[in-house]
Amino acid sequence: MSTIDFGHQEFLGYEFLRIGRDNREELSKYIWSGISVGLLISVVQILLILAFLALGVLPTLLGKLEVKNTILLHEAGLVLLLQGITWLISTSITGLLFRALAPFGYYPRMIWWGLIGYVITALAPIIAVVSGGTLLTAGIVAAIASVVVSLPVYMDLFRLLRKEQIHFARPSIRLGYQNFIRSLAISGKGLLENARQQGARLVMSPLAGVAGLTAFSTMRTGANVSLQGLNTVINPLMPELMRFLHQRDQARSEAAFGTVWFVLVAIMAPAMVVLQAMIEPLYLMWTRGQIPFDPLLFATLSLSVLVYAAAQPAIAVVKGNNILKAQLGLSALAAVIVVGGIFVFVPMLGILGGGISLLLAEVAAMLGYKIMAQRWLQANGLAWPRHHFFIALTSVVIATASLGAMVWLPGAKWLIVSGALLLLYANLWRYWQALPLLATQHALRIVSALPGFKRLYSADK
Repeated sequence: MSTIDFGHQEFLGYEFLRIGRDNREELSKYIWSGISVGLLISVVQILLILAFLALGVLPTLLGKLEVKNTILLHEAGLVLLLQGITWLISTSITGLLFRALAPFGYYPRMIWWGLIGYVITALAPIIAVVSGGTLLTAGIVAAIASVVVSLPVYMDLFRLLRKEQIHFARPSIRLGYQNFIRSLAISGKGLLENARQQGARLVMSPLAGVAGLTAFSTMRTGANVSLQGLNTVINPLMPELMRFLHQRDQARSEAAFGTVWFVLVAIMAPAMVVLQAMIEPLYLMWTRGQIPFDPLLFATLSLSVLVYAAAQPAIAVVKGNNILKAQLGLSALAAVIVVGGIFVFVPMLGILGGGISLLLAEVAAMLGYKIMAQRWLQANGLAWPRHHFFIALTSVVIATASLGAMVWLPGAKWLIVSGALLLLYANLWRYWQALPLLATQHALRIVSALPGFKRLYSADK
């Protein structure tokens, strides 16, 4: 239900970065026009939920036609309605203001507010259920918690807007409408990404069975955790990267790119190799031996994460400049590859076919985003850092060969790990020598945040 509003917020977020901190008048116009449209979208969402409830189609939408408990279904409908209302109050406006303040250096502050909100709204319904509450009770408690936590957020947001001299501007119907229409491409991309990530499970279920789907989802947990870790590096870089790109600053843009690839070359690729050697006994302990471990599937899922990491600078260029057709087209291509690949490979290879499909989709997306990013950079007087990209891909290739060797020669896995780490850190040294000074300084700051590395950073300074 919130896909359209979220797409609208994402689109405007990158528009705010494009406008930057120097044109407050235009920024204010975009903010208040966007808030007006966001409120309207949220109202339409609530009306749709009411229509679902009035027409009795909610059980069909939930896929629970077999549920005969009308009280439970009624409570589910009310909880969905409460979520729509709290989205209007707690997310529709704050989401836009979070993004509007990012160009002014408040991204970390906004993320802390988001974390506090996530923790409180996650714990509140859990406490209600543990205390004996029903589904409706949990929904009411979650809604109240969401509204209460949003009050100090609003106070802080409007205080920061006054501090940065971002004043109220009369909303423009024309501007709001134009931005909304353009943002539908981001919403469509979101739906396609959802089909690629989550819809794959729906397609796999009848082909692989419940047990196969459970094993696939469980082994994918490690990859999902890695993606979250990668995003903690990428997302804070976006405001800076967009500023450098719009200033046509080649050196600083390369430094931002280099920082992302440094995480891949120095941390992620070696970690995936070591994890492949250690994961099986930990996995069996975690699942209590109830879900079989497939080393080749785990390796394939790990590689999809590395390919995704290698593509991040290109994705940042395309997303950050709201190149909408490319995003929509590449998301559609990736979704077709995943769904089509599952239909083709799962009957032949089992759940491994799902991993292969995801990997092929990531490779296709990486190549597509790289081409589009290179075109945009060239058209704007900048250059794609080919040398750094090639070295980053070298680490992916070394990791691929190492993971494959451990699958086929498990008895020699520690010998393979030793050789792989030597190659990977030799490639890291090569990458370090190629990085500009700005990138090495930023990379050292990232490393200094890891346990045991603070002294190394201080000594280097």
